[in-house]
Amino acid sequence: VARRLSLRKHPECHSMAGGKAIEHLAQTGNQELLTFRLPMQHYRNCNFSFSGLQNLVNNAIVQKEKEEGIQEGEILSCVKDVAAAVQHAVAVHIIQRTYRAMLFCIKNSILPSKNAALVVSGGVASNQYIRKGLQNLADANDFALLCPPPRLCTDNGVMIAWNGIERLRAGLGILHSTDGIRYEPR
Repeated sequence: VARRLSLRKHPECHSMAGGKAIEHLAQTGNQELLTFRLPMQHYRNCNFSFSGLQNLVNNAIVQKEKEEGIQEGEILSCVKDVAAAVQHAVAVHIIQRTYRAMLFCIKNSILPSKNAALVVSGGVASNQYIRKGLQNLADANDFALLCPPPRLCTDNGVMIAWNGIERLRAGLGILHSTDGIRYEPR
């Protein structure tokens, strides 16, 4: 969405990553000026999908560009409102699907009856709006919310590397020879 909105050209966001730019602009946007239908509402599972939402957002951006008489790549006057609406829709989708997963785990006795925890990491955990929503969800269901500090919630590759460091320190799952292992790009 940040790429489609050309946020690298926005004076407040030129040096920010896409997610950070969306979060920054959303702070002063009006999320109620645009409403996006939430994905997967008719599926009674815990899966996430953002492709349908991405299509809805793209169509809304095209419509706004037509209304404002601008070309793709130019900054919409309502860019902050689009960012706020998108951030809100993503947050609600994540919170709803996470809540379903929590209920599933509770119903099937997968989690302890006391001291259950919700762990959120990676780039999504750096978004304070989403984090606050997940904190409210955790609090309402007597879960602890565990998130790394935002400075560590960047790319999932960093999280995978950190896991590798921890596993190396603990001596778990370490391959001492890569002979016979095939690597295939996908």
